Amino acid sequence: MAEPAMAAAHELRVFRAHVFHIAGAPAQTDVASHLVSLPDGALVVDAEGMIAWIGPWDSLPADYADAPVTRADYLLPGFVDAHVHFPQSYATAAHGGGQLLEWLDHCIFPTESRFADPDFADRAARYFTRRRIAAGTTAAMVFGSAFPVAQDALYRQTLAAGLRVVSGRGVQTVGPPAASSLLTSEEKAIELVADEIDRWHAVDTGDPCSALVQVAIVPRFSLSVTQRTLAAMGELYEEAQLHGVYFHSHLNENNRKGDGEIAAVLGSYGVEAYLDTYDGRFLPGSRMGGRSLLGRRSSLAHAVHCQPRELARMAETGTSIAHCPTSQLFLGSGTMPWRATVETGVNVALGSDIGAGDEWLISRVAGDAYKVHISEFGDAGTALHPAELLFAATLAGARALDMEHAFGNLDAGKDADFLLIDTSRWEPLEGMLSMGIRSDDEEQATLEELFTLLVGLRQPAIAGVFVQGRQAVAPEL
Repeated sequence: MAEPAMAAAHELRVFRAHVFHIAGAPAQTDVASHLVSLPDGALVVDAEGMIAWIGPWDSLPADYADAPVTRADYLLPGFVDAHVHFPQSYATAAHGGGQLLEWLDHCIFPTESRFADPDFADRAARYFTRRRIAAGTTAAMVFGSAFPVAQDALYRQTLAAGLRVVSGRGVQTVGPPAASSLLTSEEKAIELVADEIDRWHAVDTGDPCSALVQVAIVPRFSLSVTQRTLAAMGELYEEAQLHGVYFHSHLNENNRKGDGEIAAVLGSYGVEAYLDTYDGRFLPGSRMGGRSLLGRRSSLAHAVHCQPRELARMAETGTSIAHCPTSQLFLGSGTMPWRATVETGVNVALGSDIGAGDEWLISRVAGDAYKVHISEFGDAGTALHPAELLFAATLAGARALDMEHAFGNLDAGKDADFLLIDTSRWEPLEGMLSMGIRSDDEEQATLEELFTLLVGLRQPAIAGVFVQGRQAVAPEL
């Protein structure tokens, strides 16, 4: 049974710090104009854990003058990890001896098989939750374990800690010998997903617009299922999405010629585009065979090698991309073209992709995104604006989870999901911010400060992680 959600905050509180966030609901191509910087800012959190007021400290309304004040150096919205693997928690820095498909066989399938053991799964759920809190990840789209006992542990620990999660068991009905312990029949796969939805979706509030715990339908990728599985998932999703259930998987990650992921999907299904398999067009020639799994509560990880029509279709349906530059470097997957992707209108959030990614901290993933995209070939190379990095790490993730109404920035009326940063806890960050060279132009100096804060941030400097106004509590191992 689920444990009850954390209670709401008990008193009105004020947090004073240099506040950065992306206000409003801008398009991804227009986030710079929505950047808010309050060098001496105040955030008021009411007794229900919502943001009652935000603004300069010297403009704090008299109604809040007697509230207790917590000081910090910086205050940011909570980070949102748009793609992270729970059953790969211990698999970071694993030597797979090759690209995606080899790495799965050698490292990941054996690792994920261990989650069938309840004691191991419980310890892993505690570890995963601790790592999330340490990294300031208040919300996450979590690729789940194949084993219900592990998923149950994940949800229990998430609720006890007071974090947000969207997750679903990793579905595999076909696969190589290394994945044999993770496979089920197609009937059993749908049965287990339906049961997970019934037992855990919005279990804490009953409302998918406010719940901390929500469930997704999550096939590993198209190679892990069949046309029949996709058809059955589409039928389940047609009803489930009315209750706010999500869809999540991988797309166009590895384009090695001849035997890579994309070639294998196109060859196995006989389709014209990888996305077609998730869009109900999984019969040969991309003919319609079932219902689409795309939509506002659908997100696909990687999307490194997309055709223009695939990007256009994702933008049309409101499907988001979880961009994972750190793991793409690790597996040699290539570079998602940033400008060409965001200019189609598709929402792009950041994902750690633990365990191919070896960075839990989303701001470090943002730093990798900056390095990767400034290095794109020729005219495609672009230096991402600091506001773009902040947006991709926060509000874009909330948008990918279709929860932008509740969190992702610090607009008044939203849930108080935020991080407190104390630079004295990480000497290099304090040195960079206090002694680094800044422009004489105030606006440019602000952008330089935000960039250094994001790229230079490390976990020890995260002094507080808050969700709905309550500080997250790390479980003991």
